[in-house]
Amino acid sequence: MDKSSISEQHVILKVPASPAKIYIREQNGRFQRIRRYLNILLVGLFVLLPLIQFDGRQAILFDIGQQTLAIFSVTLYPHDLAIFALLFILGAFLLFYVTQLYGRVWCGYTCPQTVWTLMFNWVERRVEGSHSHSRTLDKQPWSGEKLAKKSLKHSLWVAMSLGTALVFISYFVPARELYSEFFTLEASLLIQGWVWFFAVCTYINGGWLREKMCQHICPYARFQSAMFHKSTKLVAYDATRGESRGPRKRGAAKPEGVGDCIDCNLCVQVCPVGIDIRDGLQYECINCGLCVDACDDTMDKFNYPRGLIRYAVDSGSKSTWGAHLGYGAAVLLTVTMMFVWAAHRHDFEVSVSRDRQSLYRINHQGDIENTFVLKTLNKSQHSKHYSIRAEGLQGMQINGPTQIEVAAGEHATTVLAVSVPKTPGQKKNDIHFYIEELASGESLARETIFYAGSGAW
Repeated sequence: MDKSSISEQHVILKVPASPAKIYIREQNGRFQRIRRYLNILLVGLFVLLPLIQFDGRQAILFDIGQQTLAIFSVTLYPHDLAIFALLFILGAFLLFYVTQLYGRVWCGYTCPQTVWTLMFNWVERRVEGSHSHSRTLDKQPWSGEKLAKKSLKHSLWVAMSLGTALVFISYFVPARELYSEFFTLEASLLIQGWVWFFAVCTYINGGWLREKMCQHICPYARFQSAMFHKSTKLVAYDATRGESRGPRKRGAAKPEGVGDCIDCNLCVQVCPVGIDIRDGLQYECINCGLCVDACDDTMDKFNYPRGLIRYAVDSGSKSTWGAHLGYGAAVLLTVTMMFVWAAHRHDFEVSVSRDRQSLYRINHQGDIENTFVLKTLNKSQHSKHYSIRAEGLQGMQINGPTQIEVAAGEHATTVLAVSVPKTPGQKKNDIHFYIEELASGESLARETIFYAGSGAW
């Protein structure tokens, strides 16, 4: 493929002429195998992760009521939102970097919309036959056979959608509890409503919207072209080698003046979004490689070299080391920030506030006393013991509990009266509370103000 043919395909944009239903032809090949194995892995993880148990509880669970996310031995709270922001930033940089290298491979190989679309299409092919059989069946008048096939197909689609919804909800409701209560009709109306809501969404997306989601709804399809570069590896048709196209018999000599493309149209029939890659680059293309597999099969049958349609780059493209270094630096910086966050994260949170009723008082011993409210959140998954001490003024004493126990995931509120001898001096001083987790020695310090009243110091 020469530079001119690829460059031309980088500027041609084709808008689908008709919103007619797309009947996706099944295709085997190396890229389809890559996608199939990758999808089996991803869908398997999606289904199995909520079933993993850790320390007597579900290993991964997002508890909306408690606003916590449990990931094995770590429980994340709203205080830990920084890590979510960093994860999203890291994912965005990686996605943009991969897009610049290989175009929309995320869409073609790992996007849930594509995965479920091809899963639904697989069921359709098993029930209705090939894509041409499905087209013929849709054109036929209603009959017993058509009703049976359509009913079976949609019943399987509904079952797949319901299974998908249950798995998704099991990340928010304990899986064992969810499955048993849902199928015995003991689940609350709220949970049942959410399950059926996501089941309907899955059914509509995988069975009906399909490519329309990629073409008209997904924002990534719209702005991804801004990340393309001449060095981006995209599915492209070698027009110089393929044109002019025309049919011919297998085994016969190639007619004079025609290219390698036999105009079999298989590249269009296998495309999940229904485009013709021979018309040049189109924003609908998800770089899935199905047309590459279809064309390679045809080239093999006619003893032509493979690669008439292939992943290719502009032969005149220049090095993009600047982009590599830029994205690499961004990813490295984000990962470093994640490690820094992890190193400074504590398994408990503490806040100290003063008693709002009075600034100070004189106790029975004649000492000046301030009251503080200590709130401790145990973010771990086990009960913890903490010690409390205060520093900052000579003779300071805590009149209250200096050791507390906080259950896993619980808030503990401790009222402390802190007193110091009455001495002339300043009206107020800064003091510090130190809260230490006894088992690990991990501690936190919180600063507050001790008021002594007018002229007390």
